[in-house]
Amino acid sequence: MNQIKTVILMAALAGLLVVLGGYIGGKNGATYALIFALIMNFGSYWFSDKIVLSMYGAQEVTDREAPELYNLVKQLADKAGLPMPRVYIIPDESPNAFATGRNPSHAAVAVTEGILRILSWEELAGVIGHELGHVKHRDILTQTIASTFGAAITYLAQFGFLFGGRSDDEESGGGSFVGMLLMMILAPLAAMIIQMAISRSREYVADRTGAEICGRPLWLASALSKLSKASEAIPMNANQATASMFIVNPLSGGGIAGLFSTHPPIEERIRRLQEMAAR
Repeated sequence: MNQIKTVILMAALAGLLVVLGGYIGGKNGATYALIFALIMNFGSYWFSDKIVLSMYGAQEVTDREAPELYNLVKQLADKAGLPMPRVYIIPDESPNAFATGRNPSHAAVAVTEGILRILSWEELAGVIGHELGHVKHRDILTQTIASTFGAAITYLAQFGFLFGGRSDDEESGGGSFVGMLLMMILAPLAAMIIQMAISRSREYVADRTGAEICGRPLWLASALSKLSKASEAIPMNANQATASMFIVNPLSGGGIAGLFSTHPPIEERIRRLQEMAAR
């Protein structure tokens, strides 16, 4: 169901882009914005691993430097049928982890020093399985596509604010001034909410896949419970643009703020894993 939800949400982003493009730029508005967004996002997608790893000062380790961690990643990658990813340790006491790379052949798994200190081997296996789940389902690509649509919508809205809407002819005009103004304000907000929903759906899929890879859903459930509490006690200074990559998001919240969270509630993630273990 989460896979289907992702497809529906991606279609919603595409539809929103087309509608906003018609309001502001006429028939070609959405096309121009999408091309511009593709150019802007291609570089970040292609070099995403180097950019993010450098941002957090991650250091690559080998089987000699971190044998237990390296061998655990290798064991789980083999079980998942994935190429061995590069392994990194982030010099940060806040417990967290993420995966990056444009495809399984260029993937990297990074964990903080903090997560290595507080998790058991079994819990760490659950976390690594979760990150390999992101690699297996090419979630970096999914998020990049969603970001491209979102960026195109934002560009169109900014263009509309600066120059006003244009249409290709009088009959296909961009709609009333009020309607156009509402579209320029609400469309980027709607795009952001949809992007966050896509991120949350991918986390559920990665949880399920990670539980299957490590073979014990409760290992990951236990890890999430520990990480949720420890990350609050030792916050990580994460960049908002990369918050969706981490297994625990320090920027998430409940209530209305949950709409703008890149991660589902920890309690719900744990509940689903417990249900999976009970089957």
